[in-house]
Amino acid sequence: MRKAATLVDTGIVYALADKGDAWHRRAAESVVGFRGRLIVPISVIPEACYLLNSCLGPYAETAFLDALIKREMSVEQITGPDMARTVAILKRYEDANIGFVDASLVAVAERLGINTIMTTDRRHFSLIKPAHCSAFTLLP
Repeated sequence: MRKAATLVDTGIVYALADKGDAWHRRAAESVVGFRGRLIVPISVIPEACYLLNSCLGPYAETAFLDALIKREMSVEQITGPDMARTVAILKRYEDANIGFVDASLVAVAERLGINTIMTTDRRHFSLIKPAHCSAFTLLP
């Protein structure tokens, strides 16, 4: 039996680190309670590091990177076909200004057949219609 997997977006990474964030409790409960692989697409890492460092300081940034090194979350690379799909998503949802990170997360989800995304961004991920399922399940 294949272990369940979910992709983790920037907002969840930030909410986990910031105890004052409105999403902190829900994000922490979701991550602790998840019984599968937590996957961070490589495109999320620079955005998360920037937010963590600029809002919470360098300790928060290095704590996140340490968690990745310890494999508390897996890192997923972006392939050439993922990049092409990312561009197609950006063009398709140009009016919504989805952005590179969210579009690349969708491309990775489609390639890996993952239907679940941990995110605080309900607006973008509810709007996008993935190629591999009718809609994403958004956690928490």
